[in-house]
Formats: sequence, structure tokens, C-alpha cells
Amino acid sequence: MSDSKNKKSMGLSTKIFIALIVGALLGVGIHYFMPEGYVRDTIIIEGVFYVVGQGFIRLMQMLVVPLVFCSLVCGSMAIGDTKTLGKVGVKTVLFYLFTTAMAVAVAIGTAYVINPGTGLDMDSVQKVEMSTTTSETSLVDTILNIIPKNPIESMAKGDMLPIIVFALFVGIMLAKLGSRATTVANFFSEFNDVMMEMTMAIMKVAPIGVFCLIARTFANLGFSAFLPMLKYMGSVTTSLIIQCFVIYQILLFIFTRLNPMKFIKKFAPVMGFAFSTATSNATIPMSIDTLHKKMGVSKQISSFTIPLGATVNMDGTSIMQGVAVVFIAQVYGINLSPADLATVVVTATLASIGTAGVPSVGLVTLSMVLASVGLPVEGIALIMGIDRVLDMMRTAVNITGDAVCTTIIAHQEKMLKRDVFNQE
Repeated sequence: MSDSKNKKSMGLSTKIFIALIVGALLGVGIHYFMPEGYVRDTIIIEGVFYVVGQGFIRLMQMLVVPLVFCSLVCGSMAIGDTKTLGKVGVKTVLFYLFTTAMAVAVAIGTAYVINPGTGLDMDSVQKVEMSTTTSETSLVDTILNIIPKNPIESMAKGDMLPIIVFALFVGIMLAKLGSRATTVANFFSEFNDVMMEMTMAIMKVAPIGVFCLIARTFANLGFSAFLPMLKYMGSVTTSLIIQCFVIYQILLFIFTRLNPMKFIKKFAPVMGFAFSTATSNATIPMSIDTLHKKMGVSKQISSFTIPLGATVNMDGTSIMQGVAVVFIAQVYGINLSPADLATVVVTATLASIGTAGVPSVGLVTLSMVLASVGLPVEGIALIMGIDRVLDMMRTAVNITGDAVCTTIIAHQEKMLKRDVFNQE
């Protein structure tokens, strides 16, 4: 099962990577060697490339509300079901939320040091109509707006924070009702499967979408688009390395006094598998098995925290969203206030709870994080092409965070065999 998933994912990764390179080369070729005129500008760049690329982005936006809503209902149902694990459930969720918030903060900090979006002139790429009257919302109203007056209206408008609150509430109530609400619970579980399948189906046409998006960008910009892309990739990669090899390992050492180097060495094969498949869900069995056999973690703990982490804990995805927000803001010349940055941390943290563990789904929820601070969703077109490579790295970070949390909680609950962990 996992082998077929692996091959399938690798096939898609390769296709997207090829589409990215060919699209960039074709775009540069069109920019420098094709004469300006109706055929180049109207038919090719603003016709075929624009329509197909934007069509792909719209397909992804179409999934945001139902995907996040169903994932969250199912995730909170799973938390509510674990009364036997009681405090373990609370500890796990708090730990996951804490590391995710830290991840977004690291990402924003790194992005402001590297400034990935400076030096890219967006005027020639696309004209985005930004609303000139951005009304200031007070803190009190912001807090109250999180609670939906009408959940259906929030879904229609795509207001994600109220949707998240309502979904969590529905999931917790379904868990509380147990067998009395089996039909409704099954409906959400099955609808969640449908949404994941739709995400996978849309990702199959991703190479075409990526090709058109990146070709249009480079056809308009030429080589001037390369440097900011490299700076963006560098910002995300640096943040992921800090989160994975510094923050997680410090937390592991502080809470358990275990050797972080041994942890990384033993967990490296799982990280490699996650990198190749780019899906947290595919690594669940391997994570549980490795933690049990090589680290001495009781399956009683890992069989709860690892699947929950695949739904709730998406630090790598949050890092991409934090960097992307700064990148897109700088590209469009929009200044983000400290309040905006705080909103990004909260929204990206909450969005990660509703992110399904399938390839490139972080891009789907990125549109909601951008909308939360009034940034143009069209900016996603710039990072779509190179996202697949970063997505593989993000997944490796996501599952490492799940494993560190699991090890810490197993230690606290006296369900960790240190002799097994310390064996060479």
C-alpha cells in the first residue's frame, strides 16, 4: 500500500518539477526571443497561460471551505473520543499548537531577515485590484467576529476563523454524543474522505497548472524573477531547518534529557520516507513502528498522538505560510502591521489544525491566511511552481514534530523505555 503511494507521489513530484523547469525556460525564451505583439501577449501569455493557471488556482480555492471544515470536525471528534487518554489529549494538542505558533514566528522572523520579496516588480506580472478603503477593525470586534452569527454565511463568504470555531464545536459535540450521533459522524468522516480524494484528483493536473503559472511569470519577468524565488526558497528552507534541528531538539532535551543526535539518527529513515511521499498520512504506520522499536515509545501513546499529529500538527506548512505572507506582502509593496503579523500567527496556527495530510494541501489553506490580512490571493501563483520541492521538506518537518511530541508525552506518562532509546 505505502509502496504504491510512494511511487504515485514520486511520479507527481517529478512531473511537477519538470513542469516547473520547462515552464520557467519557456517563459524566459518567450520573454527574450519572441517579439511583442498580439500572439505573444494576448493569446499566449494573457490567454492560454493565464486562463489555465488561474483555473487551477480556482479549483484549489473551491476546496478550501469544505476541506477545512470536514478535517476539523473529524480531528476534534478524534480528540473528544479519547476520554481514556484524558490529559494526554489536552497535553498533545497544547504542545502541537505551541510548536506551530513558534514555527510561524520563526518563519516570519527569518523572512524579515532575508526579505525574499524585495526587488521583484509585480506591475508587469499582474494588476491586482486592491481595495483602497481598508477599514480598521478594533480588537474587540476581531475577537467577536471569530464567533459566527451565521455559520452558513461565514462559509459562503469564506471567513475561515468563524468556520474553524464552528467546526471544532460540531466535532466536540459529536464526540460527546457518541453512538447517538453515529450517522452524522459517519457523514463527516466519509465527506472528509471525498474532500481528500478531490484534493488528490486536482493535484493530478497540478503539473499543467504549475507549467502555465510559472511560464506566465517568467514570460513577463525574464531572469529578474529568479533571485526572489531563490530567496523565498532559502527563507522557507532556513526556517524549516531551525524548527526541525534546533527548536524540536531543544524541546526534546529539556523535557526528556534524551540525546537529540540519537533521535535524529534513528528517525532519519522516516524523515526520508516523508520527504519522498510528501504526505504525513502515508508515514503514520512507519512512524509508530520506528518510535516503538527504536525509541521505546509505547504504542498506546503513539497510536493516538501520531495520527492526531497528521491532522493537527502542520508546523512545516505553517512555516511556508508565514514566509509566503511576508514574501507576497513585500512583492506587492504592502506593509504589514504588528497586529497583521499577530493575525498571521493565529490564523496559520489554527489553519494547520484543518490541513489534511496530503501533498501540497498547504497551498489550499494559504489563501485563507492571505485573506485574513487582506493580501491578494493571486500572489500564490508566484510560489506555486516551486512549492512541490518545499512541500516534501515541510512533510519531513511535520512528522518529526509529531514524533518529538510523542516521545516527550511518553516520557511524562512513564511509557518510554529509555534503554531501548539508548541502544545503538
